[in-house]
Amino acid sequence: MNHLIAEQGLGDRIQCDSAGTSNYHIGAAPDARMTQAAREYGITLRGQGRQVTFSDFETFDYILAMDQANYRTLLALDRSGTYQDKIRLMCSFCQQFSDTEVPDPYYGGSDGFRYVVELLMDACGGLLEHITQTHLSTDFRAADLRGADSSGA
Repeated sequence: MNHLIAEQGLGDRIQCDSAGTSNYHIGAAPDARMTQAAREYGITLRGQGRQVTFSDFETFDYILAMDQANYRTLLALDRSGTYQDKIRLMCSFCQQFSDTEVPDPYYGGSDGFRYVVELLMDACGGLLEHITQTHLSTDFRAADLRGADSSGA
């Protein structure tokens, strides 16, 4: 998503971050296999794993889950239900792929990582289009995004 935001020159208007719903890989760099797959598409992955915090619900306009398990975890973190409308499945923004969840390529080969990059590029493109049409075409301060999977990387 940050790659697409930068390409569109929207880095001053849209903030995007990534966090996991569990405490795996906190502080770790992105998976080397995902980094390689992204690089094949001209994308540089940066950052380090961290876990979603409740303050993320207050900070960000969108909280995006990669699959149903993470979606349910995020809903449960918002015990009062105050931020339920911010929580969405990433694939709900896909324009070309029909997947409903982002598969976890961790235990597979390089093809799985490339597929996830392609799927996420489609979903992120749809999300960016949604944000620009819904928020940036009006006097909107910025759209903030949060991606959530279980790894935090």
